[in-house]
Amino acid sequence: MEKKTIKLLLADDHAIFMSGIRAVLKSAKHIEIAGEALDGEELLKLAYEIEADVVLMDVMMPVMDGIDATKALRKARPSVKVIALSMWAHDKMIIEMLEAGALGYLLKTANPDEIIRAIETVNENRPYFGKEIAESVAQMISRNHQPLHASFLIDFSDREKSIMRLICQEYTSKEIALKMKLSKRTVESHRVRIMDKIGARGIAGIITYAIRTGVFKPGTTQPKHGTN
Repeated sequence: MEKKTIKLLLADDHAIFMSGIRAVLKSAKHIEIAGEALDGEELLKLAYEIEADVVLMDVMMPVMDGIDATKALRKARPSVKVIALSMWAHDKMIIEMLEAGALGYLLKTANPDEIIRAIETVNENRPYFGKEIAESVAQMISRNHQPLHASFLIDFSDREKSIMRLICQEYTSKEIALKMKLSKRTVESHRVRIMDKIGARGIAGIITYAIRTGVFKPGTTQPKHGTN
């Protein structure tokens, strides 16, 4: 069965890196580079003109950086999934991109297979962290005892907590519905309600919140899709 084409936007001010991404994606016929931008403002203009599925977003760009661009993009085009790109795995940078609404985070040293896998994964609305930083992300979030939002003492129902844990284990809404014997629409309604309660912009926000507040404890369960 032929894979559905994923429309991709690239936002990076380094020509050599952009050239490398183009070369990498030549082998992935189901991924189409629909547009390229050199800064966050250019990316937002493109996003209004092109209905993209995924954005590879450099964190450090001139004019408007990846953090501000991701925040603006999530408001303007909430269906677009963002993968942050950086040369560094700095704690503050990772947290800021997740809170801005990024669904994935990759180092620019990622190999071609991982870049393609990350694009495919976030396109399915599942989080993806580069294998070099996945464990450190969980440790970093869990050791930071400050909640993301003032509403961290919200009393979630057992069902909501179960859904949050399964989201953290990379289950899709359809898979959660099958596992919990619910309809997909019910699961998605719960997910939206959870996001509203905690002020999250996306699934990455739910994961970050769940780990910080102890709803989900990294290492206690094996992610459904394995380690990235």
